[in-house]
Amino acid sequence: MGLHHWPYMLAAIAGLTIVTVATRASFFMLPAQVQLPARVERALRYAPACALAAIVAPGVLTRDHDIAIGWGNDQMWALIIAAAVYAKTRNMIVMMTVGMGVFTFLRLVV
Repeated sequence: MGLHHWPYMLAAIAGLTIVTVATRASFFMLPAQVQLPARVERALRYAPACALAAIVAPGVLTRDHDIAIGWGNDQMWALIIAAAVYAKTRNMIVMMTVGMGVFTFLRLVV
């Protein structure tokens, strides 16, 4: 990519900045009297978990662009066990510790 592409790069950076600020700040820029419907507020509570699942699932469940669900997928088993631990304890530190411990054990020992 040469220097003659810099106007396009600046336009892309400016456009992405505007879109990011507009979408993230739109809730703060609304007047105080504007209330989101209760259904929308309830749905927004799940957005972080959905985003995390969308980031984690492809990394854990695929290898070289192929689905890797099976006994040899150490990350998948660690994720399943960590999710079960979190469902039981509701403690994020315990979940991460158990998940990483299971993953390390499976990777090194099994």
